[in-house]
Amino acid sequence: MPLNEILALSCIASFFVLLALGIPVALTLAISGFFFGWLGFGSLLFNLLPARIYGVTANYTLIAIPLFVFMGMMLEKSRIADELMEVIGHLSGGLRGGMGIGIVLVGVLMGATTGIVGATIVTLGLLTLPTLLRRGYNKSIACGTICASGTLGQIIPPSTLIILLADILGESVGTLFAAALLPGMMLAGIFCIYLLALGIFKPDLVPPIPAEERFAMSRQELLRKTFKVGLPPIALVLAVLGSIIGGIAAPTEAASMGALGSIVVAAIAGRFNWKMLKETVYATGRITASMMFILICAQVFALAFRGLQGEQLVHDFFKLVPGGIEGVLWFMMFLIFILGFFIEWIEISYIVVPLFLPVLQAANVDMVWVATLIALNMQTSFLTPPFGWALFYLRGVAPPQVTTMDIYKGVVPFIGLQVSAVVILFYTPSIATWLPRAIGW
Repeated sequence: MPLNEILALSCIASFFVLLALGIPVALTLAISGFFFGWLGFGSLLFNLLPARIYGVTANYTLIAIPLFVFMGMMLEKSRIADELMEVIGHLSGGLRGGMGIGIVLVGVLMGATTGIVGATIVTLGLLTLPTLLRRGYNKSIACGTICASGTLGQIIPPSTLIILLADILGESVGTLFAAALLPGMMLAGIFCIYLLALGIFKPDLVPPIPAEERFAMSRQELLRKTFKVGLPPIALVLAVLGSIIGGIAAPTEAASMGALGSIVVAAIAGRFNWKMLKETVYATGRITASMMFILICAQVFALAFRGLQGEQLVHDFFKLVPGGIEGVLWFMMFLIFILGFFIEWIEISYIVVPLFLPVLQAANVDMVWVATLIALNMQTSFLTPPFGWALFYLRGVAPPQVTTMDIYKGVVPFIGLQVSAVVILFYTPSIATWLPRAIGW
């Protein structure tokens, strides 16, 4: 085996070793890339690196990330979801599993407005978990529903994951937003069907809201709250996504209007103040900086791996995978799913996806469909133990009577549902490709 191929394999192996030692992912990428890149072709790596980093970070599309993060943080800190959850809970009426379905619907709306998994899960956990337990919901079912609903923002636009995938795959952000919309709704629908089935076959696990509580609020008050709480964030989502998918505005332009619109929505709710603005800007800067740092360190690793002929090594390896290009796709899906147990979606995006990209492009695979498959698959990384972040977020706000094992047991059925959604999308690509083609993208 040539020396360069040995160094390329060592580069990948060292990454996982450093990761197992507890070193942050960004640093493991940089250390592995610098060390083995220098061994392979000396200082040439350092001469090429500044231009590569500048070329990536100067990408105009990436400006949409901090703007969408700002929109999400502003809506999360304005606590609009508090009243929204109350309204949906009452609208669910006496339906068994209705509260769980209400949580899924709130997860869809918050995913489309905030796109921040941690904020959504913490909000849903604080608002709904004590209430669900008080109303007799099974602890594991309640925890699983909250965790799964909170991850919907990873597939429902405007998702930062989709923006990053658009950059990596060289696709239009608007096209990928349009492609992800129906699969995201499909996944939410699968969650709702599961909860309805539980209500039919195991009604004791998901009881309805007691009648006296349902009728405590008059219809007029419920209608007023529905319009006051539900319409502003829905209008914001439709304005932002509609302008992107409809081709009226570029993602960065729509994101800037979304950021401004989130301030307007918070002001209409009477919850905007300078302290909130300061906290939102600070949180936006912190989240964006961490993402960009990983992006920069990933360029070191990618440049070294490519220079060591790692791409050719991967290409030769894929020839051994049975089943042709379909086998390669399933292998990629399996690898992404397994890595999701241990590392975050950002690292998976910049490590795994570029390795498979040349092979998929050479086979003329529809990259819009592939991007949606990847996004739907990577969503499971938030739920899979031991390092699923959704589990940690909920554990931090769960009442004392809820154990870590309750949370772990609760997410297992939803992981299975997400995997089934990936399988459905794999064999029915039109779910992802129909809308972009229908609107002429």
